Amino acid sequence: MSSYMESNARERLRHLLDTGTLHEFLPPAKRIVSPHLEQLDTPVAFDDGVVTASGLLQGQPVLAAAQEGGFIGGAVGEVHGAKLVGLLRRAIAERPAAVLLLLDTGGVRLHEANAGLIAVSEVMRSVLAARNAGVPVLALIGGANGCFGGMGIVACCANAVIMSEEGRLGLSGPEVIETAHGVEEYDARDRALVWRTSGGKHRTLTGDSRRLVADTVEAFRQAAAEEMAACGHAALSLEELEQENRMLAQRLDATEGCRDPQDIWLGLGVADPSAVPMLDAEAFQRMAAQLRTKEDAGA
Repeated sequence: MSSYMESNARERLRHLLDTGTLHEFLPPAKRIVSPHLEQLDTPVAFDDGVVTASGLLQGQPVLAAAQEGGFIGGAVGEVHGAKLVGLLRRAIAERPAAVLLLLDTGGVRLHEANAGLIAVSEVMRSVLAARNAGVPVLALIGGANGCFGGMGIVACCANAVIMSEEGRLGLSGPEVIETAHGVEEYDARDRALVWRTSGGKHRTLTGDSRRLVADTVEAFRQAAAEEMAACGHAALSLEELEQENRMLAQRLDATEGCRDPQDIWLGLGVADPSAVPMLDAEAFQRMAAQLRTKEDAGA
């Protein structure tokens, strides 16, 4: 089985989609590159760090995008963002079974400043527009860069987030938090703390991620197919947004005063928080499902 984290963008898409069905839009041969990077005499990529494509997932038509974390950390610039927006607008016109966003990014490309910020905001709006048109949008996070900055918000705009333990999701990256608030507040070199704070297990326990999977493209493929079927084609509703707001309010109440993610896990009902890092994806998912069942029963 191929490691999702160690694969590049095209490898992830090629193994995620049904064999032989991948059709890339605007491939490197088109040489559509960032004009901003050229002006700064900075190396460019002929796909601007994102692969957009159509294909089949277990026989169902999908549109998909995979960010290349090896190019400027998967950061979003004007062209990169435009390719994502174009894919989502195409989804509204073609109505595929889902849009899959394979996110591996530190956020906005600082080289492009305002152009990158505007691009990310347009991606957010396009994700919500696709959902409102009845096209499910799934975010898959398991790359080495995680998913931070504005693209972290994009992930949370999706119908569902699927993560591996190796994946990370957040607004500000560890180094950014340390720089802004000091190492006493957050030590970015403490890898255990970083993953307890933003890793796949923590995000699944707190409800940001729908499920945790093993670090294989095959595991992401199966989970995406199952979530695609579960999401259906209902338009975005006010009731869903209000439910999300209630969940966030409950989370704030439950975690007030917590100084470490393990305190949060204990408050969420995890019997032995210290054992969580040792659980494999399957055992962890069973535990998380049991916690959600108890929470639903008590609601």
